[in-house]
Amino acid sequence: MAPRDREKDRPVLMGLLALVGVAVAIGLLGGLAVMVGVKATGLDGSSSATDSSASPSTFNLPKPTETDESIPPPDESDEPTAGESTSEAPAEPISLTVAQQSVSPMQNIDITGTYQAGEGAVLQVQRFENGAWSDFPVTVSVTGGTFSTYVQTAQVGPNRWRVVDTDSEAISNEVTVTVG
Repeated sequence: MAPRDREKDRPVLMGLLALVGVAVAIGLLGGLAVMVGVKATGLDGSSSATDSSASPSTFNLPKPTETDESIPPPDESDEPTAGESTSEAPAEPISLTVAQQSVSPMQNIDITGTYQAGEGAVLQVQRFENGAWSDFPVTVSVTGGTFSTYVQTAQVGPNRWRVVDTDSEAISNEVTVTVG
């Protein structure tokens, strides 16, 4: 048989080779498109084409800043407990609310609030236990001056909650939810 006749005897092999060739070509074009897209959006860590003096992108949380005095102070009816200082008030109030005043054990307790000067801040949820505030295994981020999360607990009775800014240590007002 002539070499040309052998190719005619193996159409499946020739089809597979053609498919592999097309797949390699598409992969190369796709990879090139991704590289161009990453470079164009600045995700590669280099400065953008429009601002050659810019430094590489990093993730930095903004620091809270002082704003005008028209923001009402947090609820001052809360009495400080042992270990809490009354001489230092947070620079910006964190206002905390709960949707439920009473829940069953392990039912969601919806926690929402506002923190106008805390854009991007991470807030640690705390519960008052055994005479002191302790971190609860829930954090929430501030977006657009607001935050929202939920907690669940099986600890029956009144549960006191608050949130604390992990950077500035600003403290919210306290809320109480009865579980049981």
